[in-house]
Amino acid sequence: MKLSKELAIKMLRQMILIRRIEERYFDLYSRGEGVGLSAQCNGQEACAVGICNALQKNDYISPTHRVRGHIIAKGIDLKAMMAELFGKRTGICKGKGGPLHMVDIRTGILPVAAIVGAGIPISVGVGLSIKKRGSNQVVACFFGDGACNIAFFHEGLNFASIHKLPVLFVCENNQYAISMPQKKSMLVNIVDRAASYGMPGIAVDGNDVAAVYKAAKQAVKRAREGSGPTLIECRTYRLMGHFQGDAYRGIKYRTQEEMDEWAKRDPIDLFKKKLLDERTVNEAVLDAIESEIEVKIEEAVEYAKTSPFPEPREALDDVFAT
Repeated sequence: MKLSKELAIKMLRQMILIRRIEERYFDLYSRGEGVGLSAQCNGQEACAVGICNALQKNDYISPTHRVRGHIIAKGIDLKAMMAELFGKRTGICKGKGGPLHMVDIRTGILPVAAIVGAGIPISVGVGLSIKKRGSNQVVACFFGDGACNIAFFHEGLNFASIHKLPVLFVCENNQYAISMPQKKSMLVNIVDRAASYGMPGIAVDGNDVAAVYKAAKQAVKRAREGSGPTLIECRTYRLMGHFQGDAYRGIKYRTQEEMDEWAKRDPIDLFKKKLLDERTVNEAVLDAIESEIEVKIEEAVEYAKTSPFPEPREALDDVFAT
C-alpha cells in the first residue's frame, strides 16, 4: 500500500518516539527511578502505529500491559504519560496508574486491565455502546497470543460477531506468552479462529507498518459500515524480555539465533530503509526526527522529575467502589 509522504513520516516518527521512550524509561527504571512494574514493547511498534493511524480521533483503543506504544500512537500527552511513570500527581492518572494501567478517555484510551485478555470484554461492551448510540465510532482491542486461549477471547469474539459490533480484535502475536511459545499452546493459527465466529481474519506481518495500516483500514471500513468485527493477527516479536526482570532478553526460553534473526527484521529499520529507498526521506530528515524526539523526551522526563507526588490524603480520590 502506497502511503502519502505526510503519513509515512508521521508513522516513522511515532515508531521512533515509542522506541526511544522505551529505551529511556528502561534506563531510568534500571537506575531506580520510576515506579511499579514495566514491560517493554521494543520491536512491536509497527502494530500500534499501523492500527492507530487507521482510526479517527474519537475512536477508542484498549491497550495491553505493553501500554506505551499504544497510547503514544493514539496521541497521549507525553509529559502526563511520563509523570505517570514516576507516580506523580501530574500524571495522566494522577500517579495512581503507574507504568501499566494508564487510561485517558478524552484521547480514546480505555482502562488497561490487569488480567490477561480482560480488555476484550471491555472493548465488546464499548462496541455495544457505540452501536446503541449510533456514533459510528470503532474500538481497537489489543491483546497478545497468550490471551487467545482464555474464555474472554472466545466469548468476546462470539458476542461481537452475533451483534455486528464495530470492534477490531488485534492480536499482537509476539510468539510468546511470557515464556510459553505460541506454537506449543495451540495447533492452529490464531487468525484461523476468526472463521469459527463468522468474521474475517487477516494475518499480517506485524513488523511492516504499512501492511498493518492497510489491514486496519480494511477492518475499520467494515466496522463503520455496520458489517461487524474483524480479527487481525499481527505476527511480530518483542526484542526485550517479558519485563525488566526477564534477564538477557529471555534467553532461558528463546535461542540466541532466533532473537538475532528477528532483530534483523526490526520494524523501524525496515521502514527507514523503505522510505530511504523510495526517497521519501533522507538521512538529514532522519537525524532531524531523532533530534526532535530527544528534546521532547528530555522535556517530559524533566517535567516528571520536578512534578509533585500525590499527598497521602488523595489516596482515595478518583477511586470508585461498588
